[in-house]
Amino acid sequence: MKYLHSMLRIRDVDESLHFFCKLLGLLETRRKESPEGRFTLIFLATAPGEPEVELTYNWDVPDSYGNARNFGHLAYEVDDIHEICHRLQAGGVTILRPPRDGRMAFVKSPDGISIELLQKGPALAPAEPWASMPNTGSW
Repeated sequence: MKYLHSMLRIRDVDESLHFFCKLLGLLETRRKESPEGRFTLIFLATAPGEPEVELTYNWDVPDSYGNARNFGHLAYEVDDIHEICHRLQAGGVTILRPPRDGRMAFVKSPDGISIELLQKGPALAPAEPWASMPNTGSW
């Protein structure tokens, strides 16, 4: 067996691509439009050939999919957890669980998907503003 991708339903293509590509740094690897099925599939990865996240946009999407997603979170290893949290926060993303320990953080996508960020290698030294920042929500 080979892991292929995880699928997330999204409400807004532009808002989701801003979060996943511009702020988080993923690359769009391919896209499929289905006028007959009335959906768009957008595949993202950290690099070409790496495992993907499939964003599914249903053209007749409701305002909300509700909380019945039965999905935990996506996790990404990052080179500098402090830098990416600064970039996400500057982009308007709330840091739900800041990287106080220099090792792990949680943020949420525009559609409420929990994203876990894990520091590559050993934890970084605690740094402000994260070291004293409280959790701001559930992840």
